[in-house]
Amino acid sequence: MRAAVLYGIGDLRVKEVEVPEVGPGEVLAEVKAATTCGTDVKILRRGYVGDIVSYPMPFGHEWSGVVAEVGAGVEGFRPGDRVRAGNSAPCYSCPMCVEGKYNLCMNRTWLWGAYAEYVKIPSQIVLYNAQTFPSDLGFEEAAVAEPLACVLHGSDKVGIGPGDSVAIIGSGPIGLLHLQVAQGKGVGRIFISDLVDERLEVAERLEELVLLLGEIRPNSHE
Repeated sequence: MRAAVLYGIGDLRVKEVEVPEVGPGEVLAEVKAATTCGTDVKILRRGYVGDIVSYPMPFGHEWSGVVAEVGAGVEGFRPGDRVRAGNSAPCYSCPMCVEGKYNLCMNRTWLWGAYAEYVKIPSQIVLYNAQTFPSDLGFEEAAVAEPLACVLHGSDKVGIGPGDSVAIIGSGPIGLLHLQVAQGKGVGRIFISDLVDERLEVAERLEELVLLLGEIRPNSHE
């Protein structure tokens, strides 16, 4: 299959590689959409934490696709399912996980290789951070489920709600997701800033779209 493989800072090559073999508890998926995370850009341009990235490495981690093969013992997934998976899963047993600090897990399982025709989902991620999704959700939308989850988590931590005023610094992809989540929570006023006019124009169009839908479906928030 064709895949993008990172050989070092600034050295990304598209080449022919073997399709990953699936072991017990693992899932092989045919990639239908793969997006670019800001972390991907950082890894490519200046490297990343040494114990996470080692060269050469398959690249990309935000994606969605269709289950092609399941390993022995896998439950809840079968060939043909539409699937997406996060880029990692905690071990749930190290000291950090025991304290509920899963983002600081000392034995995290990683998923890399979404910039390819097929990607293998490790067993730990199959168990805890992979989901099927319905046919009325597009592959492109499902591919951004992980960054959207981060935005939802941040929004919940802050505790925004109806009548609040919210300031969003930056109207890149994450900022725009924050904008839409805030709108969905009925926030009263939203201020969003950026140094790039094009990004601000997208934010304005999103605001106008939500207002229009509100006029068409006045009971949509019920």
